[in-house]
Amino acid sequence: MALSVETESHIYRALRTASGAAAHLVALGFTIFVAVLARPGSSLFSWHPVLMSLAFSFLMTEALLVFSPESSLLRSLSRKGRVRCHWVLQLLALLCALLGLGLVILHKEQLGKAHLATWHGRAGLLAVLWAGLQCSGGVGLLYPKLLPRWPLAKLKLYHATSGLVGYLLGGASLLLGMCSLWFTATVTGGVWYLAMLCPVVTSLVIMNQVSNAYLYRKRIQP
Repeated sequence: MALSVETESHIYRALRTASGAAAHLVALGFTIFVAVLARPGSSLFSWHPVLMSLAFSFLMTEALLVFSPESSLLRSLSRKGRVRCHWVLQLLALLCALLGLGLVILHKEQLGKAHLATWHGRAGLLAVLWAGLQCSGGVGLLYPKLLPRWPLAKLKLYHATSGLVGYLLGGASLLLGMCSLWFTATVTGGVWYLAMLCPVVTSLVIMNQVSNAYLYRKRIQP
């Protein structure tokens, strides 16, 4: 017997709620795992993986999940309040990413190593630059009068699409970082595969959220 539209809607929402909860846990768990592995403060380089995972795994994930109708931790807030929280989290993520980038540049300078010699480094730099541009673009949404010729709906669509691209760039940078000598020298076997799965899980959840909210516009209605 075919499921009713109402039943399908409940199942769909339950799956989105479960996936959102998983994204919260995975983002936090992965960041803690990297922090334990890197032991921040043990060296100058040790802060780089901690700050980058904090930026691209935890803070950016939480900044985007703020708008999830099923799994946001701030659903009790108004839309305006959630927008402010999103902006604060994104700004903190950008600051962490910039600091992490600056520290690894300083580390390489001290060792006399070449910069941007790996795909991880190039992807990381691009992700940080994109995050900076994305935060700048967010100002246009906070103050739409600055862009009077652009309809607000289009600005939201462009910002969401660009943000998704930036988030995926950050996830790609994390994945490439887990292929580095530093990471693979310590993490091997099944644990390495589980770690690699973390950015993939959060990226799929965020892609689904943004697609349903801005790109496809078709929801299951009860």
